[in-house]
Amino acid sequence: MTSNKFSLKSRFGSFRFALNGISLLLKNEHNSRIHLLAAIIAIIMGIIMKIDHYEWSLLIIVIGAVYLTELLNSSIESLADRIDPEWNELIMRAKDYGAAAVLISAIIAIVVGGLIFIPKFLNLI
Repeated sequence: MTSNKFSLKSRFGSFRFALNGISLLLKNEHNSRIHLLAAIIAIIMGIIMKIDHYEWSLLIIVIGAVYLTELLNSSIESLADRIDPEWNELIMRAKDYGAAAVLISAIIAIVVGGLIFIPKFLNLI
């Protein structure tokens, strides 16, 4: 393996690849757009409800966790489809594990959102 010398140009190139990955995720994965809509709604609600710094921290962490698991799941699916486009029990298991990770992170995000926003809504009543 050759080691390239550090350069700012190559670091900025890495950001370009990362942003391209996010763009591809939003373009190709329908669930990522649902997660984006949920994140936007949560952020708008946070602004309207004037949540505190700790609540913002939790909200950002769970939004990030959902996107991290979605990106990893999509990566697993893409690689698995390349390795064996036919049905394969082990590949299907890996895909199901990835999907389960996204589901768990989304459920955790919903619970955290509920813990943040439900008391604030109840205070309005």
